[in-house]
Amino acid sequence: MASLSRRRLLGQATLIAAAGPALAQAALAQASLIQSGRPIRILVGFAAGGGNDVIARIVAQKLSEGALGPVLVDNRTGASGLIAADMLAKAPPDGSTLMVAAQTTYAVAPVLYKSATFDARRDVAGVSLLGASPLVLIANPTFAAKTLAELIDMAKARPGALNYASGGVGTTPYMAAELFLFNTGLRMTHVSYRGEAPAIADLLAGQVPLMFADVSVVTAQVRSGALRALAVTSPKRAPGLPDVPTLAESGIAGSDVETWFGLTAPAATPRDVVQRLNAEVLRALATPDLKQRFAELSLSVTPSSPEELDALIKSEAVRWSDVIQKAGIRSIE
Repeated sequence: MASLSRRRLLGQATLIAAAGPALAQAALAQASLIQSGRPIRILVGFAAGGGNDVIARIVAQKLSEGALGPVLVDNRTGASGLIAADMLAKAPPDGSTLMVAAQTTYAVAPVLYKSATFDARRDVAGVSLLGASPLVLIANPTFAAKTLAELIDMAKARPGALNYASGGVGTTPYMAAELFLFNTGLRMTHVSYRGEAPAIADLLAGQVPLMFADVSVVTAQVRSGALRALAVTSPKRAPGLPDVPTLAESGIAGSDVETWFGLTAPAATPRDVVQRLNAEVLRALATPDLKQRFAELSLSVTPSSPEELDALIKSEAVRWSDVIQKAGIRSIE
């Protein structure tokens, strides 16, 4: 009996040794997600208050209520989110470091920044899509143009004289503005900020007259009258701003843009960890209070499989590279 037990133990030890790396990786993942007590960190590449930050904080709160334990948001700004993306790519692939990002960081910035070494198609693994937000062209209430038609007439009469703000070159609002200018043949001057929130703050203060912004970020200010909405970029009117026409309704074709937000992990994260994270995200996105919060911000809830997010990242890289080339948007050193 003792001899048999020893043989069994030796056999089990041999199997464990042979599968050592895989078992060690799985054990590390379990420790990270369940046993360590360390909070999971969600990186955001932009300042607090912007679209990426808003959705990250809503999702992090709901995930913290589930089996993953505490989930915190960590803002690491700069280079259209590439600083945070580089941190994600170099983080331990154990599920403890994630990132909420949109096409700005994963499809546009790697093309625009000449020095970029980050490539989302190679460096990240999709966990799940979270939501999507249309953009809205907004103006300070004191701005002379009250409608999109009046803005276009003003811009045509004074090429390059009007300023528009954005949260940085390569951000989706910036790309929406460039696509709008390309499709209308207008010229305006870009004023770049370090994030969407500080740009909106200066717009509210009257320092700049115009910008495209995520509807999810400025719905309250538009409803209160602190900002004037001229048009939304979605194919249909935004639920939170039903009285604001779309660009297409205003006669501007080919300028439909929505910001999608996805949760991602380092590329080498084991698939079982990715699937575990995906299950927790889908649970969070299905809760009534999260759906209500998203709806209040005109955010659609768009859960997905990891594979669907991976495919979207690849297709968006192709799409926005084409837009950059056709619109003649210059690269950044």
